[in-house]
Amino acid sequence: MPRVEVGGRECFYLESGARDAPVPVLFLHGSGGSSHHFVPQMALGGAGVRVCAPDLPGHGRSAGVPCDRVDLYREWVREFAGAIGWSGFFLAGHSLGGAIALDYARSYPEDLAGLILIGTGARLRVAPAILDAFGGGRPYPELVDWAYGPGTPAALREKARQEVATVDPAVYFADFSACNAFDAMNDLPGIGIRTLVLVGTADRLTPPKYALYLAEHLPRAVLVTIEEAGHMSMLEKPERVNEAIAGFVAG
Repeated sequence: MPRVEVGGRECFYLESGARDAPVPVLFLHGSGGSSHHFVPQMALGGAGVRVCAPDLPGHGRSAGVPCDRVDLYREWVREFAGAIGWSGFFLAGHSLGGAIALDYARSYPEDLAGLILIGTGARLRVAPAILDAFGGGRPYPELVDWAYGPGTPAALREKARQEVATVDPAVYFADFSACNAFDAMNDLPGIGIRTLVLVGTADRLTPPKYALYLAEHLPRAVLVTIEEAGHMSMLEKPERVNEAIAGFVAG
């Protein structure tokens, strides 16, 4: 994995596609995740799209500590984009990553060509049981059952269980605390850049009504539903997600 220094700490990221490709897309993972949640999206590099997905601080292989506020992640992402020399890019975020992307768009719209919001919402309240478990230093294995749709292959579901078990609960607690405090509902009408909203029809963590709210209140939003996908649509139905993203950034 390539690496770059952000805030004096080493950051690792995945990348794909030609460096001179006209369409750059920067992907941000969700709570407790890593860049590897976007491995299937690296295939977009073969379709004329330059793709990059960092491990947020304290996640994956990146150094540092996770943030408990969305605005702190926003500033980190802006510094990361500057470190790799990107401007005029599409910012794609999943779940917490979507909150970071929305916050970035309302703060620095001049940096962006567009937004791609995957399984996220304008407000991300977290179930108290999840916060209590991770805040108490305990794992919450039920998270996988909530995150994946009913048709998810057993191998993918088991891989997710192993991942949840290996991530420090403190990382999840910081991330879910950031989610729980996030609220951009009143700011959506002022975010005027092109936006693609993606949601799985079986998403139980950020249900389709969240995506519909985004699509109805963001002035230039397009909504695409991913049939039979849960919260992790980019892993569950990667071909459909990639098709929607490729069409959007080309348009």
